[in-house]
Amino acid sequence: MPAQSASQPATRSRRPVRVEAPAANAPTRARPGPAPAPPDPLESDPTVASFIAFLRVECGLSANTLRAYRRDTLDLLHDLGARPSSVLQTLRTTGPRALVEHLTTLKNSRAMASTSIIRHMATIKVLLRFLVSVGKLESSPADHLDRPTRWRKLPNVLSPRQMRDLLSAPDRAVSNALSAAADSPAADTTAAAPSANARAARLAMLRTLALRDKAMLELMYASGLRASEVGALHIDDYKPTLGVLIVTGKGNKQRLVPVGKPAQHALERYLSEARPRLAAKNPRHHTRLILSHTGRPLERVAVWKLVKKNAAIAGLNKVHPHVLRHSFATHLLAGGADLRVVQELLGHSDIATTEVYTHVDRSRLKEVHRKHHPRA
Repeated sequence: MPAQSASQPATRSRRPVRVEAPAANAPTRARPGPAPAPPDPLESDPTVASFIAFLRVECGLSANTLRAYRRDTLDLLHDLGARPSSVLQTLRTTGPRALVEHLTTLKNSRAMASTSIIRHMATIKVLLRFLVSVGKLESSPADHLDRPTRWRKLPNVLSPRQMRDLLSAPDRAVSNALSAAADSPAADTTAAAPSANARAARLAMLRTLALRDKAMLELMYASGLRASEVGALHIDDYKPTLGVLIVTGKGNKQRLVPVGKPAQHALERYLSEARPRLAAKNPRHHTRLILSHTGRPLERVAVWKLVKKNAAIAGLNKVHPHVLRHSFATHLLAGGADLRVVQELLGHSDIATTEVYTHVDRSRLKEVHRKHHPRA
């Protein structure tokens, strides 16, 4: 990631600002991560294992969704007091009241949001219907449960001017670094030569990462990408001749999304000037489109950090990757795009998910009201 500044003495009278970025040939040391949690004993139960395999193979759920379903299933079984090799027997003796008590516990004791409780209920229904379909249960007690009301929060959206500020943040970061470097010249001594070379290498890497950030932000806004979809892109997914991007979204569903001219220009600069330098650090990931400073594919958390870092440079608060996606959809609708088209571009399976953006563009609502209401 582009570096922050720290001070280092160069002369007796001035303390120049040193712009830090990963050195060009610096070896990367693996940071020790948290120890992996031991597997839950209930996961070895045949009922649980077959259900997870059903979700992965037949439903084609993404890795993140699969983890959520596994976690919700284990929460339910632990709350019901199930033990390994007795999961099926526990579910056979479970009635609607026990399921309601489990959901109530999630709400009261664990203070879960309504969206999380709805997801838990969906997991329970899928699990029990799966067992009915394979002949393990005669009926599903979850069929008697009513879905709780889900209050929808309006998504946070950037204005076109704020979006321009965000997209220009990588260029601003380079300009700030060059200004800081110009204000802190190295001392005219032989010992300062290695320091000058190191400073030049850091600035070169900063430019490389800025081109990467610019291409990433332009693509996310131009194509409405999720954070997880950014790191999953391959070079072959970009079709420059057609100006489109093949995006693999949730459930491995693919969609074709146009890429605007500014995003194409930023991407072409990144591919020709920046990506070869990043790819040289880790040739194993040479097919991924957007790479980290170590040459590896960008993880979802890294995308979040990069978006927040550039938002801070642009002076914007509460900006995360999904805000760019929200802005993409809202600006399309404000420009007159059809709701069904926006649904396809976002990869939403249900148009009700896309309809929330119609409540964000207040100017269009006022225009429709003024045009069609007799007393407007």
